[in-house]
Amino acid sequence: MPLGYDRRLFILAFDHRGSFQKKMFGISGEPNAEEARTIADAKSLIFEGFQLALSDGAPHDAAGVLVDEQFGETVASKAKADGLILAMPVEKSGLDEFDFEYGSDFGAHLGRLRELSAWLHARDRKFLFELLVAATPAQLSSVGDSEQRYEAELRPGLMVGAIHALQEAGVEPDVWKIEGVDSPADCERIAAEARAGGRDGVSCVVLGRGADSAQVDSWLRAAAGVPGYVGFAIGRSIFWDAVKGWLDTSQDRGAAARLIADNYRRFIDVYEAAAP
Repeated sequence: MPLGYDRRLFILAFDHRGSFQKKMFGISGEPNAEEARTIADAKSLIFEGFQLALSDGAPHDAAGVLVDEQFGETVASKAKADGLILAMPVEKSGLDEFDFEYGSDFGAHLGRLRELSAWLHARDRKFLFELLVAATPAQLSSVGDSEQRYEAELRPGLMVGAIHALQEAGVEPDVWKIEGVDSPADCERIAAEARAGGRDGVSCVVLGRGADSAQVDSWLRAAAGVPGYVGFAIGRSIFWDAVKGWLDTSQDRGAAARLIADNYRRFIDVYEAAAP
């Protein structure tokens, strides 16, 4: 199968596990059976918002979900049955360095994962790789401990270098999930590296990073007109307030699903308005 992905891709990402249960539910350690059911129900609520967005006109050929196996198995099964774009994580949650979920037993578990996930359609499985670049103390010090300067002056170059290093190590994703940057020129540098060495079909999508809507809008507009960028993978910026409201009963389930749908549709509209 040729490397790369050449269609639009608007992913609603809710594969969060450790951070989700700690920050959303205040659960540390392994959740008990009742807690796990509540977390899984929250994932179902997010999916209901996604389905509502589809019924409102979100593009079926580009709209997709990224959901975990631990709490989202029911969602993944529904998405697969409906022929939707579906992505599932393989990494262990909450680690600073990558390791497979199930560790050395991950290979044996692949059969089960394949039953759940036909990512991007059964005929067209693809590899999505999330690239996160955290600042070291020395890097922050070099820009006067300014997060703003780090974001503008250092992060884009570090991402370009990280992509190159991963490619040299044999990591060959079809789609790179890239933290948002403010400059279209930096988006061009990142996309060029992702497509370097004959990887002409490889694409990038913008991560939301849990930022507020105005910041995410800025990142989407910077990337939308750049060849090599095809969409986004946004999660907390879409669903967090809605799920919180549902949990504290300040809004009912229908209102929460509607807010998720509207947030998701709005980001699609922002991206497509800025795209050629």
